[in-house]
Amino acid sequence: MSRAIAAVQTPGRKLRSEGKRAAILEAAEALFLAEGYERASVDAIASRANVSKRTVYDHFGDKGTIFLRVIERAHNAVTGTIRAAIDEELTQDRDLREALTAFGRRVVTQAFPSSDYVTFRRLTSQRWAIPQLAETARDRPERMLEERFTALAAHGEIQTASPGLAARHFTALTISLVLDLLDARGDATTDEAEILTIIADGVDAFLRAYR
Repeated sequence: MSRAIAAVQTPGRKLRSEGKRAAILEAAEALFLAEGYERASVDAIASRANVSKRTVYDHFGDKGTIFLRVIERAHNAVTGTIRAAIDEELTQDRDLREALTAFGRRVVTQAFPSSDYVTFRRLTSQRWAIPQLAETARDRPERMLEERFTALAAHGEIQTASPGLAARHFTALTISLVLDLLDARGDATTDEAEILTIIADGVDAFLRAYR
């Protein structure tokens, strides 16, 4: 085969390879959610993805790596939602109380209810059976918020020598409290007004401490 023909075919092969990889991850996610890490087999993943077992191993190596990649994919999607919320809500030309409230509301009404977040939470609850996300990946949303709080401190919007600690305090007073409430309620329906009140009260407490 000539190099010219190989060059023409390479994009197609790459596209097929990416398609198989995506199919494997989709199949693995469905099986890990339905059956758990231990019961979901590589054979079942391959069958559901319509690929050979060899193809699964060629792409990922082992079941633990597949599981980690499924978690990372969901985590990256949630991180993207939070990144967008930071960039679009925590802007410098906006009233800080309004910006912080809008950001908190957006996270709890868009990121938390998303299928990606539900997947991430359900799979990472199987801690006894899975490899863990790298610390740098787990901490990415917190680090993004710290960067924005550093900018807020530099412009005198908040008063702190430790923007990272301020970001953690903000999260603890708002988003974490909502998450605790949702965890405590289980499948029970939580009143949205109650959630938004937690966010508003948390923002008030944060601003009293940092302004």
